[in-house]
Amino acid sequence: MAETIKEVISRNVWKENQGLRQILGICSSLAVTNLMTNSMVMGLGLTFVTAFSSLTISLLRNAIPHRIRMIVQTLIIASYVILVDIFLQANFTDISKALGPYVGLIITNCIIMGRAEAFAQKNTPVLSMLDGLFAGVGYTIVLLIIAFFRELLGFGTLFGFDVNFIGFETWTIMVMAPAAFFLIGTLIWITSNIFAPGKSKK
Repeated sequence: MAETIKEVISRNVWKENQGLRQILGICSSLAVTNLMTNSMVMGLGLTFVTAFSSLTISLLRNAIPHRIRMIVQTLIIASYVILVDIFLQANFTDISKALGPYVGLIITNCIIMGRAEAFAQKNTPVLSMLDGLFAGVGYTIVLLIIAFFRELLGFGTLFGFDVNFIGFETWTIMVMAPAAFFLIGTLIWITSNIFAPGKSKK
């Protein structure tokens, strides 16, 4: 039985969040979350690629020979990633430089291929696009939560604006990758406990 739109949103954003429940896309979670601006751009880029690659793959699912489907999926995903990379280089040069190779590495993000294989290959184009869209939204939320604490405590800023009005001492470790590792580990622990077996209401 096909999922409803509400179920797709709930599953991707909360119940089976790609970053916290599926534990996918960890590399970019560690690499780009020192600033909220970088996290937002990376999240939006991945959301765009996931949504439109899922849409395209779903539209072509009956025409793609099964034995070469992953090669075709990778080609489709790479095409959308190239569009995102060109757009950032043309319009947001500083952010593009700050993100460096991580924009191109969206191609290798397991979330995109996971949604293509698990959902887009089996469902209608519109529902597949929504699945990809909200999988990206859920992942972006995780990036922004991590970046919030890292940027606030590491730089005393949010989205580049100084919010350190009381002049607290910033923590150098928060701008380093280990901080992201511990933060995402904490979020995974919290959500795992929330959805742990036996936690459902009786």
